[in-house]
Amino acid sequence: CSRQGLEHSARMKEITLNVERDADSGLFVATWDDPVTGGITTQGGDLGELQTNVREAVVCHFGAAVAPRKVRLHFVEDPVLQTA
Repeated sequence: CSRQGLEHSARMKEITLNVERDADSGLFVATWDDPVTGGITTQGGDLGELQTNVREAVVCHFGAAVAPRKVRLHFVEDPVLQTA
């Protein structure tokens, strides 16, 4: 955790991470690009683990005092939760 996000002078209200399933590992990978700090990348084996890891990564990146109030996950492809 490097807290690179402290360079942001004002608290961002919201960020959106793009989520894709890695073809090789099967993990959900969430990314948010920031040209100033490099952004955030984290992963999870299921949606619950991904959510936990995203929260941790956002607080780590920005610091708890200035972390965005809303974090959205945008699924590049809709996940299949159950197959017929």
